[in-house]
Amino acid sequence: MKLSPAAVITKIHLVISICVVIPAAIIYGFDFGDFLNLNFNTIDEQNFSKAVMCLYIGFSILWILGILKSAYLKSALISNMVFMLALSFGRILSIIIDGLPSEAYIYGTFGELVLGSYGVWLLNSKYLKKS
Repeated sequence: MKLSPAAVITKIHLVISICVVIPAAIIYGFDFGDFLNLNFNTIDEQNFSKAVMCLYIGFSILWILGILKSAYLKSALISNMVFMLALSFGRILSIIIDGLPSEAYIYGTFGELVLGSYGVWLLNSKYLKKS
């Protein structure tokens, strides 16, 4: 299966996002305390973490569909852009209000800004029309 340069340009950030978001979802859903130094004390907090996990997995499924089926590509690109920019802006808001988080979250914020900005650029580029 040979991919055109335009196909790689339009889909590479979806692949990267999937490779990061699915493991993060599983960590959020099942291993929060050990990995992120967070402790849930109630079933409601555990329920919240499972809901976030499935939200992340749901978006990842849309991104996979966008990679595999051209009819879903634009929806996948828009949802990825909104997902990444919303996360990064939320993290930036937290940095301003709450202070600096751990290095992992700082790197995550930067990565989300890059992926979201790439999506903005891509949706306004000539490459989307060539894929």
